[in-house]
Amino acid sequence: MACREVTRRRAGNFYWGLRLTPEPWRSAMFAIYAWMRAADDLVDGKECSNSTDLAPGVVAAIEAFRRATRDAVAGNASTEVPLWRALAAVAREYPLDIRDFDEMLDGQLSDLTPRSLQSWAEVDRYCHQVASTVGCACIRIFGFSDPSAIALAEARGVAFQLTNIVRDIREDYARGRVYLPEEELRREGLSAAELCRWQRPEQCAALIERVIARAREQFEISAPLDSMVDRECRPTLWALTRIYRELLERIARDPSQIARGRISLPIHRKLLIALRARSRGAQA
Repeated sequence: MACREVTRRRAGNFYWGLRLTPEPWRSAMFAIYAWMRAADDLVDGKECSNSTDLAPGVVAAIEAFRRATRDAVAGNASTEVPLWRALAAVAREYPLDIRDFDEMLDGQLSDLTPRSLQSWAEVDRYCHQVASTVGCACIRIFGFSDPSAIALAEARGVAFQLTNIVRDIREDYARGRVYLPEEELRREGLSAAELCRWQRPEQCAALIERVIARAREQFEISAPLDSMVDRECRPTLWALTRIYRELLERIARDPSQIARGRISLPIHRKLLIALRARSRGAQA
């Protein structure tokens, strides 16, 4: 119940997909989302620190959270806190992998210092930590028979996170975080500040278009995943993917939007996607 409420209030794009998931998968996904939200909350809103001590209070909280996570993923809950009881119950029913959770927490730790990623390899690594791990955890609940689904889920996570990076450039920069590679900024002779202000439109657009192309490539690479997860959960995956793909294409039509505010799909569009996903599931 508590995890469902967290999901209802805070899931945003994910809520529209997760509500399509039948039980018992839906409750399991609520627990996974509640865990992700709690992990994000350990860092989100915290100012980046230039100190090498990495905000020790936050680090201690993350490590305590990691220990509780390991216990829960082992199927144990040493507390009455609903999150840990729910996650332990999920771990007893589904083949969760603690590495997915550990890597996501490593990504959270990396956000405690100002971000300056130099290359696409570093960006890909960050996307894997904070998004591919989520995709892998989700399909372990959805169920799949082809082992290649794991690699495809990783690619889908990268596509989602690149979409988030483009959408949230201004918000992240205000927090001292720049997730675009420095090599791409240098290629256009731009600073992150100039990009956020869209000061040199031609160069800004060229950079963002390359990021969008990279996200599209990951969506295409991961396309076979949609038919690999168990049939009951395919509408959820399809809806989540459609929402993110449409968000990416909305940005692509006018990349300068990212300098004016946060872009999102209107609620009515998300609802239509959810209805279409439900219809596709009924016809499968």
